[in-house]
Amino acid sequence: MSRPNTYSINSAAEDENEDNEPLIKNDAVPPWCCSARLNLAVLMFLGFGMVYALRVNLSVAMVAMVNTTDPEPVVNHSNNRACPQPSGFNNTSDTLVQPEGTPQYPWDSETQGWLLGAFFFGYLFTQIPGGYLSGHYGGKCFLGLGVLGTAALTLLTPLAARWGPYWLFGLRALEGFGEGVTFPAMMAMWARWAPPLERSRLMTLAGSGGNFGAFVALPLTGYLCETLGWPNMFYLFGGAGCLWAVFWFIFVSDDPRTHRRISKEERDYIINSIGPQGTGHGWAVPVLSMLLSIPLWTIIITQMCSNWSYYTLLTSLPSYMDIILHFDLKSNGFLSALPYLGAWWLAIILGVVADAFIEKRVFSVTIVRKIFTFVGMMLPAAFLVAVCYAGCNHILAVTFLTLSTTTGGASASGVYINQIDIAPRYAGFLLGITNTFGTIPGVIAPIVTGYFTENARGKLSTPTGLCLTIYRDAG
Repeated sequence: MSRPNTYSINSAAEDENEDNEPLIKNDAVPPWCCSARLNLAVLMFLGFGMVYALRVNLSVAMVAMVNTTDPEPVVNHSNNRACPQPSGFNNTSDTLVQPEGTPQYPWDSETQGWLLGAFFFGYLFTQIPGGYLSGHYGGKCFLGLGVLGTAALTLLTPLAARWGPYWLFGLRALEGFGEGVTFPAMMAMWARWAPPLERSRLMTLAGSGGNFGAFVALPLTGYLCETLGWPNMFYLFGGAGCLWAVFWFIFVSDDPRTHRRISKEERDYIINSIGPQGTGHGWAVPVLSMLLSIPLWTIIITQMCSNWSYYTLLTSLPSYMDIILHFDLKSNGFLSALPYLGAWWLAIILGVVADAFIEKRVFSVTIVRKIFTFVGMMLPAAFLVAVCYAGCNHILAVTFLTLSTTTGGASASGVYINQIDIAPRYAGFLLGITNTFGTIPGVIAPIVTGYFTENARGKLSTPTGLCLTIYRDAG
């Protein structure tokens, strides 16, 4: 089948006429507050908060689960500190006290890297199938079951750790396998729910739940590990995810046409503004056109580059705070969470700004996505490089890390929602493709970080290893 001159992958051949119809009607916009589409965004926000909480809790818990990052004796251990103790903090990172009987394991730095990356091995394999099936059937069940399955498996983490690192690796990979469908399912749902002029704010609100989840989970994990022991932390997080799933299946519908509590005014507004593109695709998808689509490959490459530094910090920042900066576990969790607080708020604010630019025709959709993608990649890279030059200045290091992740929130209104702009009907399937490539850094980054660091004491444990890792991520 020959490609049209526009290289469009937005529709199959039989849909060409209907997809060329205007998407925006002049109907009155129903109130946003308490609307069904806002309620969906809030539930998604909480769901992705759980998704990221279940994903990152091991990063902090690893500090409590491992009694030493090197089971072999270290010569001249007293001089093995990359930086001095921070002033003004009650540091206890070397003498972590947990409830009596809490198990700890002698996993070395390389083992920890494999365990932290295990999640993404499973996460890779369900992105494309999840996007394809969500685009055909609807995303409600896939997103709900993805979170529920991950939460249920999280309850088994203490048991798997007791059986050994291979069992824990397998369990984390299974968690990733279940969670891999969540983001493609979200995109497929918004293709049916998000009016074009509200896409940025609705999707950034829903997706920013990931940063919110990391912000809450990182300090809460540290607190729970010290007060209740790390096994109970996994039980609490897993139980919370199962509870969220109950509300999701009760209150959410795949399509505004089948929602039981939506007003007629809002339903008509959503259906008329989205038009024929707000329906599921058939079993056949234009795979060849997708493979030959330059915009799609641009999104893939950009997302891979952006995710590399994000996933490195997401999995390795707590270890950096512990090993190099020597913050105690509670301070570690709070300071590791600060960057995600900034990214959460910035993503929501800029989502509104992006929609305003498009609605008022200040810029075209393409220009808006490019601006926010550029800002969300260049500024984080600059601040990440600055961390290396901050050396052992604890205030500067934490400040630059916070600014790096915070400014990365700008890309939430850029490359991370581009799929729905270029092909709304196939948005879930396209996100499955781009997220599959974008997950590769999540697999590789923690492992490579372990090899880049030179001191056997742990990840990022020498200034040289830190700078090598940072230059790799910023590049």
